Amino acid sequence: MQSDDVRARLDQEHARLQGLREDFVQEGLTSESEQESLAELSSVDQHQADTGTETFNRERDMSILESLEAELTDVEHALRRLDEGTYGTCEACGRQIDGARLEAMPATRFCLEDQAAAEQEARVAGRDQ
Repeated sequence: MQSDDVRARLDQEHARLQGLREDFVQEGLTSESEQESLAELSSVDQHQADTGTETFNRERDMSILESLEAELTDVEHALRRLDEGTYGTCEACGRQIDGARLEAMPATRFCLEDQAAAEQEARVAGRDQ
């Protein structure tokens, strides 16, 4: 993949993710606590299930926002690596990342083998907790 093509794809993804994040901010999701967002719901007027639904929706939205933030960080990291000349090199083993993997996931930091090992390690660590 050409460096200009990679930069264009990463820039496009960066703009898309920033737009989605800004939508969340405009909706007030990041500045309002769960307590504040539920405060306007009167416990007399609202059924407990309605409050539960509001809580679920807020937690879902926060999870989506966290995921967007993580993706945005990955894209920004990939752009820095492109500028430094290290883009396309696995951060764990130093080998070149397969072109098909970079095509599918331009912001990837690891080769397929090291990504699989990291995911396996995370699963094992999650079970130990």
